[in-house]
Amino acid sequence: MPRAVYVLALGIFAMVTSEFVVAGLMPQMADGLNATIPQIGYLITAFAVAMAAGGPFLTVAVMKLPPRTALMALFAIFLAGNVLAATASGYATMMAARIVTGIASQAFFGVGISLCAQITRPEVRGRAIAVAMNGLMLGTLLGLPISTLVGEHFGWRAAFWTITLITVIAAVATLFGVPRIERAQGGATFREEVGVFRKPRLWLVLSTSTLIIGATFSAFSYFNPILTDLAGFSAGTVPVLLIAYGAATVVGNNVVGRFADKHTVPVLAVGLVLNTVFLAGFALLADLPVPAIICMMGIGLVGVTMNPAMATRVQRTGNAGPLVNTVHSSFITLGIILGSSIGAVVIDVWGLRAPLWLGAFMAVAGLATVLPDLARRPAPEPAPAAGAPAKQAEQV
Repeated sequence: MPRAVYVLALGIFAMVTSEFVVAGLMPQMADGLNATIPQIGYLITAFAVAMAAGGPFLTVAVMKLPPRTALMALFAIFLAGNVLAATASGYATMMAARIVTGIASQAFFGVGISLCAQITRPEVRGRAIAVAMNGLMLGTLLGLPISTLVGEHFGWRAAFWTITLITVIAAVATLFGVPRIERAQGGATFREEVGVFRKPRLWLVLSTSTLIIGATFSAFSYFNPILTDLAGFSAGTVPVLLIAYGAATVVGNNVVGRFADKHTVPVLAVGLVLNTVFLAGFALLADLPVPAIICMMGIGLVGVTMNPAMATRVQRTGNAGPLVNTVHSSFITLGIILGSSIGAVVIDVWGLRAPLWLGAFMAVAGLATVLPDLARRPAPEPAPAAGAPAKQAEQV
């Protein structure tokens, strides 16, 4: 595996840590910015909406640049946003900072995953994506608790400065660890990249990713109250359980990455079936501590960990260009927004088990979007890497 893939994981880790940092420091930030807790919550929503809506436009702006140059430009924008957050004197400034970092983060995902396709052999692209996406899993497992710990001991601004430092390290590693690849002569033009979205099947494939992530986050967003109010765990135990959940996502991500290339659609189908079972089981058995933990860990193994298979399927349906990958990331973010927001609505109506049932329903709907491909089972073909020659450097 090219070392550049591991470098990309470090960049994604920085982005994801920045995305989650607000969730761990809401009281401190509310005091420091003279805002309410709900207003701080809007900073999380703004980041997600900026990712989904703004990321593709920034990707278009950097598409003509060589991939490494594009990544460095995105690092610069992301870094500026984090510095603005660390020095924000008021809520409006912080909101602007979150929007900037959200847009840059989404574009980085798209360009980075596209680069994975360019620098690895077609038969191992799924594994490469899994390695890069470990940055996301580790951001949940390590980034959030580390930034929360720094913020609690040294103030919330220190947490943003820590993320800034991680970003600088990732940018330097990218400058020296990612090969310089020019856009290929005859590679996909902007018109060609946009033209691929005329395929109805691509929209169906993108909707699968939205439903997979929506199913997972309808549950994940409310693990804390479900574990304390229904399963009976103490508030102090929940962080330990969430770390265990994060560890499960790292394991699941690497397992999926091993099979994502040769068995893309079956992996997604099996993952959705298992996630339906774990979500429904959690809803039924949430008041029993041991089954509740088993179901939660199961969701960690087969939820967001479908990312390598999801990305591989999208690339084979469309192409491996940065715009397709960024739009795919936007559909993933849409899943987060839908799962968490609809989950809040159903809790108000039917209680804390409701988002788990919602997740099970979304997983079944996701399975329905996979079944046509499962019945067809075409021979796997490597995704066309937009802007890349047929064979790229396989190692640095």
